[in-house]
Amino acid sequence: MDSTDQIDSINQTDRIKQRREGAVNEYQRWLWEKLGQECVKNLKNHGFDAHFVASEEEARDLVLSLIKGYESFGFGGSDTIRALGLVERLKEKGKTIYDHWQEGLSKEEDLDIRLQQGRCDCFLCSANAISVTGEIINVDGIGNRTNAMSFGPKKVVIVAGMNKVRPDLHSALARIKEVAGPMRAKSLGMSTPCAETGVCNDCNSPQRICRITTILHRKPMLTDISVILVSEALGF
Repeated sequence: MDSTDQIDSINQTDRIKQRREGAVNEYQRWLWEKLGQECVKNLKNHGFDAHFVASEEEARDLVLSLIKGYESFGFGGSDTIRALGLVERLKEKGKTIYDHWQEGLSKEEDLDIRLQQGRCDCFLCSANAISVTGEIINVDGIGNRTNAMSFGPKKVVIVAGMNKVRPDLHSALARIKEVAGPMRAKSLGMSTPCAETGVCNDCNSPQRICRITTILHRKPMLTDISVILVSEALGF
């Protein structure tokens, strides 16, 4: 085979790979749309305001439209929410922000911010897993997020990528144990078995982050919650 034939073969391989990747992405989007629509329907049946959008940009625009009129905002420990640039956007508007991820906080300041997240006008966060059957599942180490999602703020907005959606409650709980928990512990640099091996062994480590599990089977009676599902892989 001469050099020209080799180049043609490489180019053909690249084209096949690109077509295959394009097809996978196309079918993945199709599947996420179908599952997302079913999940939105069931979330609505359970009393939640629910939406399915195609991109982060659409999610950001929708969040901003849902939170007009509020003045103080709490942010859970969420890469998804921060990827939308909402902290910066709201600061530019002169809103009060309670964000325990800001640098230079003392332990007392960190604790006060976490407490204020449960008393602000609007709390913004993600979820560890959401079932197609319409349940929202979260696991916390401290509880400021799970508390604020359930009671306190006038408005709660949850943004989650479709990578966090599972068929039912059982598989959603399994996702947290098998995927979200180990990845989150690793990202935080925790000294836990799962951060070393990638496998949960239900440890008693002092740095264990999986200590509180909440399941929102239905919308809490006194809390207005909007759920936005994004047809992208976001967060852990």
